[in-house]
Amino acid sequence: MPTHAEAEETVPAVGFLYPGYSAEDDYPLLERKLAEGGPAVRLPLVHTDIGEDAHRVDALLEMGSAARLADGARQLAGHGASGVIWACTSASFVFGWHGAGEQIVELSKVAGLPASSTSFAFAHAVQALGAHRVAIAATYPEDVAQHFTAFLKEAGTEVVSTRGSGIITAAEVGTWGREEALAMAAAGDHPDADAVLLPDTALHTAAWLPDLESALGKPVLTANQVTVWEGLRLIGADPARPGLGTLFARQL
Repeated sequence: MPTHAEAEETVPAVGFLYPGYSAEDDYPLLERKLAEGGPAVRLPLVHTDIGEDAHRVDALLEMGSAARLADGARQLAGHGASGVIWACTSASFVFGWHGAGEQIVELSKVAGLPASSTSFAFAHAVQALGAHRVAIAATYPEDVAQHFTAFLKEAGTEVVSTRGSGIITAAEVGTWGREEALAMAAAGDHPDADAVLLPDTALHTAAWLPDLESALGKPVLTANQVTVWEGLRLIGADPARPGLGTLFARQL
């Protein structure tokens, strides 16, 4: 019989570079949910050094710098990943569409793997849903949230409303539970929106995806959800799984 390590090597894997420590426990939960609803996929995660924990443009530009991501990519080597995702929204979209694209090109070069980021995951997920108009319910201060609005507009998405919550640190966001996430999503919804986006990988949402969609009556896209979906898409794995929201309810 194959050893556990040998059996693990046969399971496809996508690696994640996650900034600091906030809602990283969403990833093992999502890994279990993937295995419960279909073929198993491993989601190895490496924590990157974030520098200053602040939802502030200058701090986010440093958090997403090439040197920090390169260090994380080197740590990911040996995990058997076939692709790598920068699992951060704000420290990718603050670079703008072009800059965020250069960020993942450099990450791909260092890792020697196909790469993407949470910001592009949102753009691709909106397209996959066929959502023409979206509302943004963000944990961030308003000025940072507006950078995400600009990023999505460059992707061709109409943003009908953007609401920031003024939270400065990922550490504080990581303490939020189900009720806070539901309240933020409801407050950020808009009657003209086809979907509501919650763009912060520091926010726990993996356990509450059906609750969020049930409460709003429309698709809800959350950062860790779309990041994992993007990872499956990147390595050619079928993302269709029950219990993970509308996005995972269909094949690519």
